[in-house]
Amino acid sequence: MEQAVLDIRDVSKQFGTFKALRHFNLNIRRGDIYGLIGENGAGKTTLMKLITGLSPMQKGTITLLGERVGSHQQALRRIGAIIESPVAFEKLSVEQNLKLSAIQHGLSGSSYIDQAIDFVGLNEKRKTQAKHLSLGQRQRLGLALSILHHPDFLILDEPINGLDPSGMMEFRNLLKRLNEELETTILISSHILTELYQVSTRFGIIHRGTMVKELTKNELDTANKAGYVVTVDNTPLATQIMDQAGVGPFEVTNKHSILIRNESLDPSQINSLLIQGGVLVSDFRQQEGSLERYYLNLIEGQNSKETIND
Repeated sequence: MEQAVLDIRDVSKQFGTFKALRHFNLNIRRGDIYGLIGENGAGKTTLMKLITGLSPMQKGTITLLGERVGSHQQALRRIGAIIESPVAFEKLSVEQNLKLSAIQHGLSGSSYIDQAIDFVGLNEKRKTQAKHLSLGQRQRLGLALSILHHPDFLILDEPINGLDPSGMMEFRNLLKRLNEELETTILISSHILTELYQVSTRFGIIHRGTMVKELTKNELDTANKAGYVVTVDNTPLATQIMDQAGVGPFEVTNKHSILIRNESLDPSQINSLLIQGGVLVSDFRQQEGSLERYYLNLIEGQNSKETIND
């Protein structure tokens, strides 16, 4: 079995009385683009700081590129990271920032710098001071700094925040190229779930410091199929009528809504069937599967469990 790039076991982290991470587990395989999803305060940034050694461990184990965090100096040389915001010296140019980073990494010659600048598309801005770059250009400079030494593993914390649609698309394409051309494994978090869905191959959903669900993109697509959502006044009767008529597969999503996971059905026939059976249909619409919907449904279910347990 191939060794994981990152393996996190039973990690807990507390700040005073606040539990940022609780018995957290995560596994990232070589070649993954792993999308980490969670609300503000869920523990995403805390986790990334633990992985990179920016925050001390309290409980549990983290193994990065085969080394235990805490004594993983060799592993740290093989990763790149942008956590919270790209860091660059404002008065230095793009090229000067990269030269300084090259010195810190012990890299000689200009080939690494030229390759990084070319890869992120900043050739025309190489002599421009960082303070004069646009937000999208600053994000690309941050990415150039993080990939300068050709890391095996890249950690990106909200890298597309504030970018316009074209900037998001450019950044997404850069990440795909990193993964496919340079074989870089990537851990990325973002609140923009549509973009995360476009680039990620696996997902981890974190809620209140706990890993709620891990799944591949294929598993997400299977669990999140599109279909028709029917809103009715009598859900038990509606499901009985549809079951007897062989309509399906379907599932009750809440007190008044049913999701029919079959887009080939004729909605007008189902609507007539329900009305003739004495069911009041107030809405009948087509639904496309999305990461946002899956995430919200999962978190709503998790909150319901926590309320019951409380």
